[in-house]
Amino acid sequence: MKKHTSAGRRTAWFFAYLFMALCVAVAVFPIIWVILSSFKSNQEILSNGLSWPTQWSFDGYRQALEMAPIFQYFLNSLIVTVLSTALNVLALSMAGYVFAKKQFRGKNLLFSILSLSMVIPTTALLSPIYVTITKLGLYDTKAALVLVYAALSMPISLMILRSTFAGVPKELEEAAYIDGAGFLRTFFSVMMPCARGGIASASVLAFLEGWNEFTFALLLTSSGNVRTLPLSLSYFTSQFSFNYTAMFAAITIAVIPSIIVFTVFSEQVNASIVAGSVKG
Repeated sequence: MKKHTSAGRRTAWFFAYLFMALCVAVAVFPIIWVILSSFKSNQEILSNGLSWPTQWSFDGYRQALEMAPIFQYFLNSLIVTVLSTALNVLALSMAGYVFAKKQFRGKNLLFSILSLSMVIPTTALLSPIYVTITKLGLYDTKAALVLVYAALSMPISLMILRSTFAGVPKELEEAAYIDGAGFLRTFFSVMMPCARGGIASASVLAFLEGWNEFTFALLLTSSGNVRTLPLSLSYFTSQFSFNYTAMFAAITIAVIPSIIVFTVFSEQVNASIVAGSVKG
């Protein structure tokens, strides 16, 4: 009986790992294919798209940079994403700390309302955000994208940071108050260092959200001085025409930063999401 149970368990583990391997292959293969294709010639891509490059060449990257000011759009995306991430994490860290450690009337109701904003479809936000940004005089500015991107990541950041601060021992906060520290001193000097993992996770998710965002960049910008990298790729697809090497090179330039950021901080992200599902 034990032998049958052991064999059945090994079979179940085999199929489980096989399924996970297939999921990884489906997710990773398109990325690897695009990166490899960026080093091929057009003829190689059209003749055998699945083959390795016979000769590694950077001509595609040179052509992409000549066709479009990709570095300018890259810099725009970097500025907007970094500022929106910093604003999001700073504001939501304070909010998460208050929701986790303070008691006030309507706390649970307010938290539920803020959390439910996650399920609002993006299309329902287009018109009110456009009207608001236009009336504020921020249309076609980086400030508009910074504010919108910071708000888009609000629900997930709030849940992660609330659960993170909830796990910080209350005795640390009380000791700081006994020593005469006020709210801001306690928050910045005691609570934030203890919540580094959650802050890193919220930062990564907010960064990825802002870096890959397309819809609001299209809606709220009109000039190349503000245009972000995902948006610029769609505008210059027609210029790349059948030059697939340059197109894949431009896509690689846009994708690599988000892959690097997530790879470096993936452990913190997974840990905080699991903690949030248990404590939240």
